[in-house]
Amino acid sequence: MNDQNGDLSRLGRVRRGHPEDRSITAVERHERFVHPTRLGRDLHRLGVCTSPVLPVAGQPILEIRTVTGTALVRITVVRRHCGWAFVWRPWWARLWQRGEWVSAEADNAADMIMSAVAA
Repeated sequence: MNDQNGDLSRLGRVRRGHPEDRSITAVERHERFVHPTRLGRDLHRLGVCTSPVLPVAGQPILEIRTVTGTALVRITVVRRHCGWAFVWRPWWARLWQRGEWVSAEADNAADMIMSAVAA
C-alpha cells in the first residue's frame, strides 16, 4: 500500500512477532534458554543425542530422539505456578495427560524425562 508520498503505509512497518514474545521479560527469556541448555547437557551425559532449536520467534526447543530412534521428542520449558517445568507433549495432549511434566529445578530431570519418553 502506498500513501501520498509513495512510502509504504504505517501498517506494513509495524513489527510483527510471535504474540508470546511481546509479554516476556528479559529474565524469562534467559530462563527459557538456560533450562533447556542444562537439560541438553545432562541428557548428553546419559548418551542421548540432543539438538537445540532456536527459532526466530517463539521459545527455544530441545529435540531428542527416543531410545529406539524412531520418534522425535520436543521439550520446552514453561512457567507454572510451582516454578519452571519441562513439558514434552503437545499442548492438546497435556489436556488429557496430566503429570506429563518435570520440574526444571529437579536434579534428576534428565533421568525422569528419559524414563517417561521411553515408556
